[in-house]
Amino acid sequence: MTSTTTSTPRTGPVAAVRNWVDRGGLRERRVLLLGLIIVLLIVMKILGAAGLTNGNFNSDYLAGSLINFVPMALLALAELFVILSGRGSIDLSVGSIVSVVGMVFGILFAEVGLPLAVSIIAAVLLGALLGAFNGLLTAYFGYPALITTLATYYAYRAIALIVTGASPISGARTQELYAVADSIELPLFGQYFPLVPLGMFTFLVPVAVVAWFVLNRTTYGRSLYGIGTNTTAALWSGINTRRTQMLAFVGSGAVAGLVGVYTVAQFASARPDAGSSGAGMALPAITIAVLGGVAITGGVGRLSGILFAALLITWLDASILLVVPGNAGAQLQYLALGAVLLGASLVSGLPAGSFFRLRRRRPDEDQTGAEATQPPPTQ
Repeated sequence: MTSTTTSTPRTGPVAAVRNWVDRGGLRERRVLLLGLIIVLLIVMKILGAAGLTNGNFNSDYLAGSLINFVPMALLALAELFVILSGRGSIDLSVGSIVSVVGMVFGILFAEVGLPLAVSIIAAVLLGALLGAFNGLLTAYFGYPALITTLATYYAYRAIALIVTGASPISGARTQELYAVADSIELPLFGQYFPLVPLGMFTFLVPVAVVAWFVLNRTTYGRSLYGIGTNTTAALWSGINTRRTQMLAFVGSGAVAGLVGVYTVAQFASARPDAGSSGAGMALPAITIAVLGGVAITGGVGRLSGILFAALLITWLDASILLVVPGNAGAQLQYLALGAVLLGASLVSGLPAGSFFRLRRRRPDEDQTGAEATQPPPTQ
């Protein structure tokens, strides 16, 4: 007579978390990013309490660092549209577009004296035009997006340096523009919260709302996901794949142009290397997009994942500088960015049930550990 031992399922919050993780809960990118943000905050609080930081890690410091969150999130949203279109689409030129548009905006606003609204519209249109050139070469002439945008990265960067002889544009009007990016107190209940950069509401929130609406509530958004998922099927279903992909580059350029305006306000001057100095803005933007769950093959990606990823990287960079100041900290930021991206990709690629799995010898295993053939478990 064979006795069968039935294990009683564990209950309680710990068991619930364990079951959720074993079912693949951590593969949900937004949940993973939120968890990493919480871990980062806890670790930094511990380091601060131990006296290992060079300043106060508090809500004011985190809120102040959001001034860098705005351009990073915006450019990641620009990459979202391009990468979604599939066929290896990527935009390496967004940083150079930021630079050249920022210089043109500085000339129009600070030197020519055009009104702010007119200068911003001209900057966004110029960014869209530069993006359209990328889209034309990629979608209609068939050049690989990687090669096209790498070439225009160098070209636009050179134009930004040539336009003003590699000299920044500054003056009274650009210095007054800093108020657009400066931190403000929130109305009504602002006295209970730290100051928040105004650019969050004048730049990021409007673009995020428009992007969400386009991707989720318009025919174009469905077409964009469609061509990224299966270009051939989208073509046979009547979608103009070339126009859809080109418009993705146009949108990317327009957003990059808006970031060019923001950088002028942020630095209180128009700098020809604003988007291309160091590692530039393009590679961090692409990294944030992929970290946020955008499939590099196209067709997969959500706005919320982008925002969580940008917030994580912004606070991670700010935390590193608080622990390791100076150039060493700046270099460590790139190492941390790569480590977070690699770690998140590995976690997302693990099969469900791979966490907390305990290897115990079962009665149906032989002495060498080889398992007997069993039917697959029911999921």
